[in-house]
Formats: sequence, C-alpha cells, structure tokens
Amino acid sequence: MHEETSAWDDVVVAREGIPTTLICTDETVRGAVAINWMVKSLGADEWKLVLSASERKEFSGGASKASMRLTDPNFQDTGVFSLFFLPKMEDSGLYSCLIKQQERKLKERIILLAILTAMVSRVYPASRPMSAGIGSSPSRISITVVPTPPIYQQNTLRLIASVKPDVAITEITWTAPGGISMKSERKTNTGTVAKLPQVQTNDNGEYVCTVHPQGNSSNSLFAFNVTVDAPLISTATQAHTSFTLTCPGVQGDYVLLYWQPPDARKQNNMKLVYRYDRWRGSTLLTEHSKKLQLAGPPYNAEAGSFSFLLMPGLRDGGLYICDVFLNDVAFSQRTLLSVLKVKTSYSALKLELGCLYSERSQVRSAKWKHQSGRQLQHSSKGLGSISTALPLPITSDTAGNYTCTLQLKNGKTMWATLAVTLPHEESVSVTTPSLLPSLSALLLLVPLVAAAVCVLLWRQKHISDRGIEQSLSVHSGETENIYENPEDVRQAPPEGSVYMDLKPRGEDDVYKELERYEQCQS
Repeated sequence: MHEETSAWDDVVVAREGIPTTLICTDETVRGAVAINWMVKSLGADEWKLVLSASERKEFSGGASKASMRLTDPNFQDTGVFSLFFLPKMEDSGLYSCLIKQQERKLKERIILLAILTAMVSRVYPASRPMSAGIGSSPSRISITVVPTPPIYQQNTLRLIASVKPDVAITEITWTAPGGISMKSERKTNTGTVAKLPQVQTNDNGEYVCTVHPQGNSSNSLFAFNVTVDAPLISTATQAHTSFTLTCPGVQGDYVLLYWQPPDARKQNNMKLVYRYDRWRGSTLLTEHSKKLQLAGPPYNAEAGSFSFLLMPGLRDGGLYICDVFLNDVAFSQRTLLSVLKVKTSYSALKLELGCLYSERSQVRSAKWKHQSGRQLQHSSKGLGSISTALPLPITSDTAGNYTCTLQLKNGKTMWATLAVTLPHEESVSVTTPSLLPSLSALLLLVPLVAAAVCVLLWRQKHISDRGIEQSLSVHSGETENIYENPEDVRQAPPEGSVYMDLKPRGEDDVYKELERYEQCQS
C-alpha cells in the first residue's frame, strides 16, 4: 500500500547526485532549540535518525550520508533548519524535520523526496549496421549515455524521465526549445518518453522536463541541453596517399570498422572490414583490410585508443563507420570519403589530362586549372570523370602545372597537380608520368633508322626514280601506317614512336649516305 498524500507536507523532486536542499524553517523559534532529521522509506514502519543537533553538539545517526549537513549552523538564531545533501536513488522516501525545545515538540514538517531519472538517448536509423548480440537486434540499437551523448542528424532523439517513488507525482511533461510542448507517453518500467525522429541541426537547444508533484507542491523543472551534430565527416583525399579514418575518442574495449563502397546504389550495402579486440588481442581481417592498419601515436590500440590509416585507391572511397565499444555502450564516427586521382593519356594530336573521383554524392564541382589561373575547357567521359586536352607539341604557353580541384558540398576542397614541362630544345615531357622521348634519344635512334632503311633498299630489286618525299614511321604497340601526312606527323609524335620526314637537303643529305651504303653492299 502506498502512503496517503496527507502523510507529507511537501514534495521535493531531485536528480541523483545533484545538490539538493530539503527546506525546513521557523522564524518564530529562538533560543535553546534542537533539530532532528529522520528518514523513512515508503511502506516502512520505523523512522531512522539522519542528524540531530542542538546549540551544544551535533550528532549523525545511522541513516546519515557523508554529504548531509545543516545549511545554517546558527539555526538557533536564524530559524533555518534545512538539510543539504547529494541524494542517490536509494535516498528517496519521507524525511521528517522535527524542531524541539526542552524536549517539547514545537514543529514537525514531513517532506517526500522523489528522485528523478532522466536520460537523453539516440536511436540509429534502421539501416545502421550493428554487431549481433548488442541491443535488441543486429540492425537497431538504443544507446543511453549520461551525460548527454552527441546526437547526429537523422537519428531519433529519445527523452526519458521517471520518478521514484512514482506516487509522488501526477505526471511528467517534456518541452522543446522555444517552449513547444512535446507529445509524450508513459511506459511501464520505463517512464515518460518523448521522441523526435530524424533530428536536424535546428533541433539544437534546451529541452525541459517538468515534474508535476502531488498536492500543492510546486512543479520541478529540469533542463537538458541537446546538440545535434553533423551526421558525418565529409572529406576527400588523393589516391595512394595515407589517410586517417578517425574513430570516437572514447577509450574502448574493441573496435569495428564498416565500409560501404562508393556510389553504392544500395544504401545498406555495409561490409565489416576490420575488427580488433584489445582484451583478447585478436584481429579479424578481410580483403579490404590489406589497405588498412591501426593507427599509431597519438593513438594506441592496445590501450583502447583507436583510429585507422587507409591507403586508398580510387574505388576505396565511400562511407566508413568506426564503432568503438566500451562495455555495452557503442560510440560511432562516420566518414564519407571521396578519392581523387589524376592521370595522362595521349593521341597523335593531343595530350589528355584526366581527373577521376569517387563518392560523387558529396562532390559539388570538379575543374581543371592552369598555373596561370586560366580556367580550362573540359569534357566528361562518364560520371566521376573530367578531362582537358592540350594540343601537341607542348609550347611555352601550354607548359606548366595543371591542377584538378574537387569542391565538396560542405565547402571543403581537394586537389591534385600534374606538371607538364618543356625541356631544352623544345623536347616535350610531362613529369607525371613521362610521356615523350627526349631529343637525345631521337639522335641516338637516327643511325639505327638509317641502317634499317638501307637493308630495305638492298633487298628491293629496284627503287622508283620518282621524287622522294615520304614518311617513315616506326610504332610501338600500334599498327604501322606509312601513309600519314608528314605535316601531321611533325606536329604530333606519340610515345614510343619516332617519325622522320626525309627530304633532300644538300651534300650531307641522308639519302646520299644511303646510296653510298648501297654501292658498298653491291
């Protein structure tokens, strides 16, 4: 049976561990008075002494706690007999403030102390991958953390409050920032629950829990500050450069790393790619783990400080979720990563600079720019790819650094640069990678080409007497074509090929040398 509401004069609702004062005053009382504070749990028969004090001494009873004390040691002069302490859940119950003078009862005040348990928690979206055995199901988990945990966009915010003993109150209500009343429901064995699905950053602010006590006692207000964080880290990196995947800063027991490939059509295509248990010293590796390793200082996986180093290729972008578990509580950090890669290719008339990037969903724009600052025209061969073309041969106007810049939707940028250089004597090269042979290499090949032509002439039975103006082409990995326009050939020498336009030029002409060589062979 619960105590009748007439059994107390006031109700005080306090939070566990928060400084609380039970008010008891009588300004009419002066002189040699004594105060006794006693406590009785609801349903119990006996009162237990908490504290007894007079003008000569103060005595702590068996029900006293270390934090309990009178708020005013000079209570004989002020008439203030209030009790201060830091309550715990088991401290709820009836408290008696009994004022006596010469063993005569002057006044008694009964206060019902109720302890509020209030929690702010987040619920992950249904697509959120979680490990089996934690929470109610492998795909959905509620994490309750005190103090307030970070709340991410698209999470469901849960506000839960309960009071012990519940007989002390009539109801609990929740109010959102701006004084907006929230819908709430009372759940058995849980308390009063209010929910806010799919929270956004404009849901930041102070949420107030109001406890309405029985009788004429004043309402108690409790504020909780909620901050809705961005849902993830949105960033980019260059291909084949080390990138740090950040995990939550809590010192955990084990870590799980999930990966969703870039530009995935199925949003729930998550893969567990790494697991490390610092207590067992065990590691679960996958094919993707070859590009991952636990980060070193300032992190220390053996001590529970986790993060990862990733050496990504173009296709290793995407969504990474790092879950750090401490006891039965999971802390999560999500990173959406775009990977940028630049490359070169060429044809007979142009050098093409390509810019490839993954996880297109977070990319706002991509563009090529020359070091002079001029914007370049570019084309796209498909999603996640842009290219710009430079006419050959490379000139002093077209040589220089070419930068491909990605701008993400959050304003961050990432870039990669290719250097197109113009060596001495108008030989053309691109620093990364090197595309065209140097002039010295061409000069070394001239005698070899001449000897090859001589052999061809020697094998022929006769040579046409028509005027000589032809192009000799030697290709590497391509079909030979000796009918190209000499002017085009002079403009665009491809990689691995040597073009020579042979025309009579005087006494030292190479044709005369070949004729002498033929005579010698004859």
